[in-house]
Amino acid sequence: MTSPTRPRVAVCGISLEASTFSPALTTAAMLAPRRGREVLDAWPFWQEGGSLHGRADWVGILQARSIAGGAIPAEDYALLKAEILAGLLATVAEAPLDGLVLDIHGAASVVGLEDMEGDLAEAVRAVVGPDCLISSGMDLHGNVSRTLAATVDLLTTYRTAPHVDWLETKERAARNLLDRLALPPGRRRPAKAWVPVPILLPGEMTSTRQEPAAGLYARVPEIEALDGILDAGIWIGYPWADEPRNCAVVMVIGDDADLAMAEATRLADELWSRREEFGFVAPTGSFEEVLAAAIASPAVPYVISDSGDNPTAGGAGDVTWTLAELLGSEDLAHSGKRAIYASIPDALGALAAAEAGVGADVRLTLGARVDDRPAPPVEVAGRVVAVVPTEDNLEVVVRTPAVDVIVTRRRRPYHLESDFTRLGLDPRRADIVVVKIGYLEPELFDLAADWMLALTPGGVDQDLARLGHRRIQRPMFPLDDVSGVDPLAGAVLFPGDTSS
Repeated sequence: MTSPTRPRVAVCGISLEASTFSPALTTAAMLAPRRGREVLDAWPFWQEGGSLHGRADWVGILQARSIAGGAIPAEDYALLKAEILAGLLATVAEAPLDGLVLDIHGAASVVGLEDMEGDLAEAVRAVVGPDCLISSGMDLHGNVSRTLAATVDLLTTYRTAPHVDWLETKERAARNLLDRLALPPGRRRPAKAWVPVPILLPGEMTSTRQEPAAGLYARVPEIEALDGILDAGIWIGYPWADEPRNCAVVMVIGDDADLAMAEATRLADELWSRREEFGFVAPTGSFEEVLAAAIASPAVPYVISDSGDNPTAGGAGDVTWTLAELLGSEDLAHSGKRAIYASIPDALGALAAAEAGVGADVRLTLGARVDDRPAPPVEVAGRVVAVVPTEDNLEVVVRTPAVDVIVTRRRRPYHLESDFTRLGLDPRRADIVVVKIGYLEPELFDLAADWMLALTPGGVDQDLARLGHRRIQRPMFPLDDVSGVDPLAGAVLFPGDTSS
């Protein structure tokens, strides 16, 4: 039942990080839409006992979210968008909405569309009307186009990479919305300073574990604390999509429009001035160089990041290039060391190994069913040592003379120690652990005695020059000569309710 004393707030969105350089596609089914009450059950802060419980009458519409992947087919996006708009129309017909939480990542791509988030935001705005406040908490690897910045009233973003503050950010977006709705009409909408900065860098070069990102992101809460400022953020952007909106953005929002613009341009200028300081979060090299270092090292476990096919950044996940190199390494075979490889998705291979059963010797042809550009399918011969079915996947381990190969029915990340131990593998005692990832997530980072990032091929290649961007704004650092570029040339101030 709607309370006359509480604002009425809808929740909806489509959240995905999508590489346009990957041949994989992310369908509507893969986005696993939640509807109605399921949307609200996804986050704890507005449930009973949560910090925002009772502060609004929440209305779940549709929330679609997936592990990073390739672009969404146009027809799949059209279906999800139509369902969101139909749900909002039905909700508004019952009673007007005071606010809306738009759940987006910022780096979704749709085949044939340049700016999914901007398109969705404009469509939502057309339904809910000009007086409804819209708020969004985004990933700092997302993009804020001018359209999105103009359409959404309250934008905030993560302040850590790896994203240990993701839930805090979602809660902040909802809290900011409710705080503004508590103000009288005519004073709710803040001014927004939007500054696109011509920098396009991978997350593995902009981790907040190290400078200059650590220092730059430390400035964000300092700005937020100023009188007249509500929020601030640095969106470092998503480099593996070739769209005009892809670049870094600084935003500051607040009731003091002049201060918001001054702080946004100051922070953007500091980001620009420190652009040459960005470097990879770990030592890097070709896979041959990285594997040689791992074999020579006494550190156990030595973790290798197979970065070019990272499924959590948008890689197809089934690139076989690194696995073929690992299996074919005579240096590894003669070293006496063993490696774990996580992982290669191949539904037919996983099912064949599971049918053969634990203890069976198998010869499987795996991978490159989605992305065969770097290498063809690879042959893996060994003994099945684990078969672990789950609700939505199937994982098997095939033990070869030097490598334990994890084969899955569906692609998935391996970020937790338990991801390995439930398969009977002990990553802490393995000589070498090769994981399809970029920078190491916290548990892997903590268990690694040493690690390196291998510059491997794939849809999220860390060597951006190899990808061949054609549609981003140019010049762009580090792809072009940016001498003489004014990083503040595109700054825009969107006035708020109290702006003069």
